Amino acid sequence: MQKKEFIDSLNTAVFTTKYVLDNNCPILYVYHYKEDGAWEFLGIEDISEDDYCVVSLEEIINLDPTVLAVTSMRMGYYAERESKNSVWNINKIQ
Repeated sequence: MQKKEFIDSLNTAVFTTKYVLDNNCPILYVYHYKEDGAWEFLGIEDISEDDYCVVSLEEIINLDPTVLAVTSMRMGYYAERESKNSVWNINKIQ
C-alpha cells in the first residue's frame, strides 16, 4: 500500500483558524492556492482575520490525519466534505 503524504515538507507553514486548533471545529475545507502554493485548512465557522493562525503542515496532520486523503490535490483546487467522517469532494477554485 502506498503511503500518503504531502509533497510539501512537514514544516511548511499553512493557514488555519483558532477554532480548528482548539479542536472545536473539524476541518471541512482544504484550499491549495495556485498563486503561491499555500494551503488553508478551515471549518464551517464564520471567521475574521483575527481568527487565523499559521501552523506547520505536520500540526494539521497530527490534529486530523484524514487530510492525508487530499495530498495529491493540485494547486488551484479545494476539497470539501460535510463532516469529519465524510468523503472529500475536490473542485477547482473559481
